[in-house]
Amino acid sequence: MQKGIRIVVSGLLLTMLITGALMASPAAEKPMEVTVYASVDEANAKKILNAFTEDTGIQAAFVHLSSGPALARIEAEAANPQADVWMGAPSENHIIAKNNGLTIAYKSPNDAALASAFRDPDSYWRSFYMNPLAFGIHTEALERSGAAMPTSWEDLTKPEYKGLIQAPTPQASGTAYSIMTTLITIFGEDDGINLMARINPNIQTYTSSGTGPSKGVAVGQAAIGIQFTPAFFQSIDEGFPVAVVFPSEGVGYEAPAVSILKGAPNEEAAKQLIDWLVSKTGQDALSEQKTYFYPVNPEAALGPGMPAFDSLKTIDVDVQWAGENKSRLVDRWVNEVLTAE
Repeated sequence: MQKGIRIVVSGLLLTMLITGALMASPAAEKPMEVTVYASVDEANAKKILNAFTEDTGIQAAFVHLSSGPALARIEAEAANPQADVWMGAPSENHIIAKNNGLTIAYKSPNDAALASAFRDPDSYWRSFYMNPLAFGIHTEALERSGAAMPTSWEDLTKPEYKGLIQAPTPQASGTAYSIMTTLITIFGEDDGINLMARINPNIQTYTSSGTGPSKGVAVGQAAIGIQFTPAFFQSIDEGFPVAVVFPSEGVGYEAPAVSILKGAPNEEAAKQLIDWLVSKTGQDALSEQKTYFYPVNPEAALGPGMPAFDSLKTIDVDVQWAGENKSRLVDRWVNEVLTAE
């Protein structure tokens, strides 16, 4: 009888232990996760977030959206956020998101390593890479056209380049808006708009994506593309007949930022992504993963074959001004540039 009681008690204890383990294990085993709206090009977003997951164990899912559609989606979802982090898009877009109450402040311990130009004074956003604007030239296509190698922004207005140029549209692309603000900073607002209007007849097509022109240049569909440098450096590395030209008047540069969305469902994981992105480990991953991005952490390594950033004639654009004037300037582009003949 006692033996039977012992068996029953043992069985009950075992059942309780198993039940307790089953109840506890899902919470203990569930990995942290973060959802990202990525305005970085899709291939590089995947490289960066895979490296983050490998280093931290935090699962990262992302949806690729250009800066305009990303901001529109974040605004539409403000009452019920579907993502945690907005990663990419020039910092002026993140200033708009901040001013519209769409993001939250987070002071990462790694923000201190960044120059003041690469971080919001209130800790709402910080840049995590930078790249200069340039012309990407398909040398064989340009030679077939009989046109000379362009060396300046003004060169692009010459009739010999008619139908040879691809550039993104500021109606959808943050890269295109950076081109606009660069030219306005160099030449003044009216003269900068006028220069773009004189280039317009030579444009083969305006792409909705900021990295679209590099695709046309890589295969020779376009002889000249205007955008930031990474995809051009990648094309060279992969053996395409592509050259990079930095126009003589100077170039602006992008410093894409990252912010945590207000109401983020996975805020703790979002903070860990921010910390990693601007750490030396995360910044070194930019070169290790062949993103061809320039790091913003001065301790990080620069990718092979990339000229030192401080060797270029770069133009500093007032990002606060750029953010505040974006809607007005894009309207001017639509009305005065897109219609120019």
